[in-house]
Amino acid sequence: MVHVLSSRILLRPTDPDRSRAFYGEALGLAVHREFGTGPERGTVYFLGGGFLEVSGRAEEPASPGLQLWLQVADAAQTHEELAARGVTVLRPPVREPWGLIEMWISDPDGTRICVVEVPEDHPLRYRPGI
Repeated sequence: MVHVLSSRILLRPTDPDRSRAFYGEALGLAVHREFGTGPERGTVYFLGGGFLEVSGRAEEPASPGLQLWLQVADAAQTHEELAARGVTVLRPPVREPWGLIEMWISDPDGTRICVVEVPEDHPLRYRPGI
């Protein structure tokens, strides 16, 4: 068995400064740590229970198969805030047949990000014995 001590998503943007502005300013993610110097320096953001590292530079955007899932307390409020900051909203919040409220946004390289609200009555909120 592998004993994982920490984990993070690694993202190699085509324009690191533009991506840092998106994740740090437009989304408002808090910085966990930074390392290195210059445009390809690394910035690690808090993602709730995980981390997102934006570092290096890629010639091409990430595969369309790469998508991020960010849970928020209020999808409608988050939609208003992000739209006001100029974030590309691919689809506003919608309650899906599986019960989650999902909104889709895009980062500057086109990486799709699902912003999710888990309603109070959703089974994901159920904690047996609590």
